Amino acid sequence: MSTDTDILIAGGGLTGTALALALARAGRHVTLIDPAPVAARAAEGFDGRSYALALASVRMLRALGLGGTIADHGQPMLEIRISDGRANGGPSPLWLEFHHAEIEEGPMGHMVEDRHLRRALLEAVAAEPRIDHRAGEAVTDHVAGPASVTVTLSSGARVSGRLLAACDGVRSPTARRAGIRRTGWRYGQTALVCALAHEKPHHGVAHQFFMPEGPLAILPLPGDRCSIVWTERDARATAIDALDDAGYLAALRPRFGDFLGEITLAGTRYTYPLELSLAQSFTDDRLALVGDAAHRVHPIAGQGLNAGLRDVAALAEVIGTAATRGEDIGAADVLDRYARWRRFDTAALAAATDGVNRLFSNDNPVVRLGRDLGLGAVAHLPRLRRGFIREAAGLTGALPELMRG
Repeated sequence: MSTDTDILIAGGGLTGTALALALARAGRHVTLIDPAPVAARAAEGFDGRSYALALASVRMLRALGLGGTIADHGQPMLEIRISDGRANGGPSPLWLEFHHAEIEEGPMGHMVEDRHLRRALLEAVAAEPRIDHRAGEAVTDHVAGPASVTVTLSSGARVSGRLLAACDGVRSPTARRAGIRRTGWRYGQTALVCALAHEKPHHGVAHQFFMPEGPLAILPLPGDRCSIVWTERDARATAIDALDDAGYLAALRPRFGDFLGEITLAGTRYTYPLELSLAQSFTDDRLALVGDAAHRVHPIAGQGLNAGLRDVAALAEVIGTAATRGEDIGAADVLDRYARWRRFDTAALAAATDGVNRLFSNDNPVVRLGRDLGLGAVAHLPRLRRGFIREAAGLTGALPELMRG
């Protein structure tokens, strides 16, 4: 049976565009379907959103031709400092530091603003002749058959391919139509996200400050700026978000401290509720879930996008291998290879982030003493510390070829 394309992709965010590029560069013909217009996706204004890209993700983006974006707009993360404490009380004297020089591969990762990464991906998609980018269109239905899958678009048009990849977010309409259920829970926490300009240089150091209400991540951006992911209990976060900018900064300062001098807001403030959400199956008939459509974890280690990019690299490799062997790239046994590859890694990440959040987001004095002693112990065990650094850099486990450098 003839088809219009090899792979259909529902969703044109970061994982959708990255998957389209990875597949097209491997010789596949791709139809990328995105409800958002290109102009909206490629907006140049800074809205405060940024990503901590692990080294493995940086390698993949370089392999896809986006090395210039990393070089021009990325901020290397040279150190990560982890501490425990309270607002107004400062950090515990037992803290942990990871330095990039402890591994041979280089910086553990780079911070990149959403606007630069998104625009670079869209420009690369536009320049790739194997990608049919249908912006401003949504997938309203899909039907899988024995040899192909056909999607219906909001315009009424129909397009068929061998495989449909759902990159349409944690509330994935594609997964819902396939009857794929999710397992998970809300944390009762909300992330307050913004960017700050500050008086003193950050020297490429990322900070993770654990407090009973939730962690505060301070992540370096180019120039004297940083990205903030500030976790609070839902009610408190709602009250803080309702404040004007001056009140917001006044609430943040006791948690942030004065180590970077005076701080001011740079960009838009926004919030999102925190949850653990795992699809019970990563695949269905001629369907693969990718990124948030398959999993969402607590942002405590900044691994959400990195996990999605690892999905992209794994699925591209599975499809490439199957095509080389002359197999049907949308067949159940081919997709099962992808599901097996990603299921364990994702479950391990979910368990780790969930466990760390539960361990640190409480004020039990016995637990607090234990975790502070644990941080101090790891600080004096170079081999264990090096293992944590490699984990943060995304260099552990079965790495897809695109991420091996």
